[in-house]
Amino acid sequence: MRINTRTAAALAAAALCAGVVAGCSDSGSGSASKEQPADFVAASASTSPSVTSSPSVNPSEEVGKVSVKTGPFGKILVNGKGHTLYLFEADKAKKSTCTGDCEVDWPPALVKGTPQAGAGVKANLLTTTTRSDGTKQAMYNGHPLYTFREDTKPGETKGQDLTEFGAKWFVVSPEGKAITTPPQSASPSASTSASTSPSTSASVSPSAS
Repeated sequence: MRINTRTAAALAAAALCAGVVAGCSDSGSGSASKEQPADFVAASASTSPSVTSSPSVNPSEEVGKVSVKTGPFGKILVNGKGHTLYLFEADKAKKSTCTGDCEVDWPPALVKGTPQAGAGVKANLLTTTTRSDGTKQAMYNGHPLYTFREDTKPGETKGQDLTEFGAKWFVVSPEGKAITTPPQSASPSASTSASTSPSTSASVSPSAS
């Protein structure tokens, strides 16, 4: 009987330990099964924003369009953003000589395909020239066109009549010629003198009577 009792006790103890071990392994596997899907959800949530992509911008839609704008120098050529376009007197034979540091200060009006002629522009004068790096630059009446780095706002003409990189820079007329005349700033003084003349005549007439 003692041998049977000991055997039964040993079997009971073995069964209890097996149950404990099974319980520990079940709880461990349960926690692992819960953590793994959570990791996948977090990973998919973190990667989802990177899938979105920003729309591409075609530079030819802005730089490639040439229009006419009226300002202090009269009617001049501007690009699609309204920034002033210039010609460089050093350019000869319908080729650009502005490269390196020059094109940093005077970015060429690059286009893809055929430039668009806006209001006031003569389409037959608007063509392109191929630069040394293979890109195409808008050209008007045989003059490669440029913008000026310091013209940060539409309508600014800070590059007018500057001498840089060996030659002059000028704004361009709708006829495709360099505008070399000073800005039209004399009109306000003329209107002031005209406005003062009636008051003078009115004050003189009562004293004469």
